[in-house]
Amino acid sequence: MRISSIIPCVRNANGSGHEQRRQTDGPGKDEVNRMNDFRKTAQEMLEFIRISPTCFHAVANIGRMLEAAGFQQLQEKEEWKLEKGGRYYTERNDSSVIAFVIPEKEVGIRGFHMAAAHSDSPCFKIKEKPELTVEEHYLRLNTEKYGGMILSTWLDRPLSVAGRLAVKNGNGIEGRLVNIDRDLCVIPNVAIHMNREMNKGVEYNPQVDLLPLLADVSFDEYDAHTTYDAQTASENAEEQPEAVEKPTLVALAAETAGVDAETILGEDLFLYTRQEGKMIGAKGEFVLSPRLDDLQSAFALTKAFTESTPAEYINVCAVFDNEEVGSGSRQGALSNFLPDVLERICLSYGMTKEEQICARSRSFLLSADNAHAVHPNHPEKSDDEFPVVLNGGVVIKYNASQRYTTTGMTGGVFGSLCEKNDIKTQLFVNRADMPGGSTLGNLLSHSFSVPMVDIGLPQLAMHSAVETAGCEDVETMIEAIQAFYESEICQIKDGTWRI
Repeated sequence: MRISSIIPCVRNANGSGHEQRRQTDGPGKDEVNRMNDFRKTAQEMLEFIRISPTCFHAVANIGRMLEAAGFQQLQEKEEWKLEKGGRYYTERNDSSVIAFVIPEKEVGIRGFHMAAAHSDSPCFKIKEKPELTVEEHYLRLNTEKYGGMILSTWLDRPLSVAGRLAVKNGNGIEGRLVNIDRDLCVIPNVAIHMNREMNKGVEYNPQVDLLPLLADVSFDEYDAHTTYDAQTASENAEEQPEAVEKPTLVALAAETAGVDAETILGEDLFLYTRQEGKMIGAKGEFVLSPRLDDLQSAFALTKAFTESTPAEYINVCAVFDNEEVGSGSRQGALSNFLPDVLERICLSYGMTKEEQICARSRSFLLSADNAHAVHPNHPEKSDDEFPVVLNGGVVIKYNASQRYTTTGMTGGVFGSLCEKNDIKTQLFVNRADMPGGSTLGNLLSHSFSVPMVDIGLPQLAMHSAVETAGCEDVETMIEAIQAFYESEICQIKDGTWRI
């Protein structure tokens, strides 16, 4: 096996990846200007996350990014008429999106250059009967876990509710996004006086310990916010409400969405943390934010995609829902969403089944999902030979059990592309005694098998309510994915690649 036209990968003594720092973008541009560039990009990413409290909002915001770049939305239920140079996207369930660009050149389909991320993050989903009353006083929300979050990180912090409403509209139903954009509820801890063993470790029961407090059902807002003497109270008795309307989640959501509560026929609502993303560190070199996994990669992928121009390959950007719960839904990576889109593109070219298989064999896919950095307090949790660090560049992920789909060949192809473009990379492999999670790549290969590499951005505290990453890495990821989209990566024959 060989790779043609490839610059050899540079490894340091411990094999952690490319050590050469990326060169400045142009003559005379110093490191201070570059730092300003990646901080600006990181701030854009944090704003994207802030306005994307759920998968529905994330996909809506990706759609806005695509339309601002000249993309046209297609409906799955309609016939597609694609044109050379066309820029298109389609959504499924309002929570997954696939976009693609048809090259200008009249060369047919040589293959697809694809990158994928996911729109969902671990959180709490609110049940369909959302309210529970305690002691005729407290109103709690009835929730269940969505994904594998670090449960303790959700306690004692301001939370709110966002998602999608199914609203009656004439003879039909339409989806309406909602975000109750204020500090709304909290999951209170038990005081240490009531559990003296708390600091020795707590096993949380999600149905008992983790239900958020929404309201005091006996609270009279009129009495609480107004002070009258006896004479004033008597004179204005008719102005006081006869009964205090008790708050309900559906009523709050309806008011926020601008609809009548009676028209809401269903809802997909989630808790989210109200903490906004920040740049932290002595030099502002880190970012602290909710939902970095995987909105950081989704943002980088979309930005790189909209700023790239394909040569002869069809560029595809896919962001799927439900990765955190196995991807087995209609809008997940295991669905027919991506295969259907690619087949419809091929049919628009009048390709035979044989030609479609050939195009697929010439394709390549990046699965972009965040990666574990070495923990500063627990370096023993990582393999000493693969010290992934924040601000160390794009992570190429390997796993012997193929939880990550990277092979020596595909990792070499992507690593060499990054080396050719002076883009930093580093390698991640789990400790042999500590199995890791899986991600989109191996799931996508179930329905659409093409050469793949699993990549990601390094972060700490994955699946915490708030996670930490490097300020510089999102810009590096954008540069890497853009280089991929504009490359001529192609498998000439099995085991031989051109960069």
